[in-house]
Amino acid sequence: MRDLLVIYVNGARHEVSGRWAERTLTEWLREGLRLVGTKVVCSEGDCGACSVLVGRVEAPGEALVYRTIDACIAFLYQLDRCHVVTVEGLRQGAVLSPVQRAMVDCHGSQCGFCTPGFVTTLHGMLEAQNGDPLTDEGLRYGLSGNLCRCTGYAQIIEAGRSIDPARVARIAELYDSKRIATDLAAIGTEDVCIEITEAGATRRVMIPTSLSKAIAWKAEFPAARLVSGATDLGVQRNHGKLPAGDVLYLGRVAGFDKIAHQAGALTMAAGATWRQVEQATRTLLPQLWAILTRFGSPQIRNLATFGGNLANASPIADSLPALYAQGAELELASARGRRRVPIESFYLGYKQLDLAADELIVAVHMPLPAEHNELVLAKVSKRRDMDISTVASAVWLTVEEGTIVDARVALGGVGPTVVRSPGAEGVLVGAGVEEETFRKAGRAARADVTPISDVRSSAAYRAQLVENLVARAFFEIAPQPVGA
Repeated sequence: MRDLLVIYVNGARHEVSGRWAERTLTEWLREGLRLVGTKVVCSEGDCGACSVLVGRVEAPGEALVYRTIDACIAFLYQLDRCHVVTVEGLRQGAVLSPVQRAMVDCHGSQCGFCTPGFVTTLHGMLEAQNGDPLTDEGLRYGLSGNLCRCTGYAQIIEAGRSIDPARVARIAELYDSKRIATDLAAIGTEDVCIEITEAGATRRVMIPTSLSKAIAWKAEFPAARLVSGATDLGVQRNHGKLPAGDVLYLGRVAGFDKIAHQAGALTMAAGATWRQVEQATRTLLPQLWAILTRFGSPQIRNLATFGGNLANASPIADSLPALYAQGAELELASARGRRRVPIESFYLGYKQLDLAADELIVAVHMPLPAEHNELVLAKVSKRRDMDISTVASAVWLTVEEGTIVDARVALGGVGPTVVRSPGAEGVLVGAGVEEETFRKAGRAARADVTPISDVRSSAAYRAQLVENLVARAFFEIAPQPVGA
């Protein structure tokens, strides 16, 4: 068992132990390694100024794959056996990279504070393009997690469009990624346990590589905080709201990110990232895929996990209304065995879960719409990108010979948990697919909810959204006249 982390930064190997292991990547880069090109602005993963590239071996024997993440909310223990590339590491020799040069030539940098994040994100996009040029649509999507406070977006898009991919060296050309990958593989699949002793008390950072070891450690240390993507925990920590304690990081558990499609259902392992979920649902569940393109940012989706989103138990989580409407089940595991829980039974109240102290969420089983099913999802937020829901809705119908024989209506953002609307469901079942029926169902749904007013919306506005979103489902389902 190892008692340290092994991390490469810009081609150089580092071994990390002690308190550094539980600090954020930006703190280590800036304070520990004096690589200050990576900026910290929001400390919440919202602005992208801290974006760095992280290379991981995503399949045994394969090369490192580089993706951007927000370093300000990533803990160092999440980067064990990774290669981190910062903006300082992107220069080609003594000259600026073509991406950096494009930002200069197109005046894409004004105050310059956000520029390192834009540069690393553009490099990451080009890594994924495999030689294809960046398009306006791709740039707007890929840069949705990077904010420029000087309103320089037009110049930044122009800079991205002007880059000749053939002139941009891939990271494997800048560094001997094969040698790095070989070294990281040689470390093997050892579990990691780093002990940190302060004021006579010892806490641990535990990184299991098998589910059995994760379950055993959770049984031994039931108070250990489970961490996967950490995109919410990182924010809490930066705001001083995350007390020190034992950590059980699940990001290295073998097979914990697998996604399987069989027997009319998707099974998502709890460690699957939202990037992986987005890819899996594009053809199998396009309704959810459309919502996920607005989930966080590419940097967030590269880290955040399906299981973490469920365990966080936010009533405005983008995924939950769909899972309620689909009748999803969660698979839980402990040293005592496994059990499956309907998602509606899993949430007992605000941030209260049917999850024992020694249990882990290991998978989610999601039925897919069949021939007679319709699924309509909607999300309303103040901003299109990088914003959480004001209200989210899901309407699942089974329609046979023009009659609705089953209906599930789930609503997020209007209560302490996601809620079903029995009133709307009662209106829909037995009725035909008609506009007035859905309008009546919308009014019934409004009567079922008791939203609150907060910084995002008034209670009255949320109630009106509920009515409108349920009624709107008709126009998503019913055939529309040509030219409508």
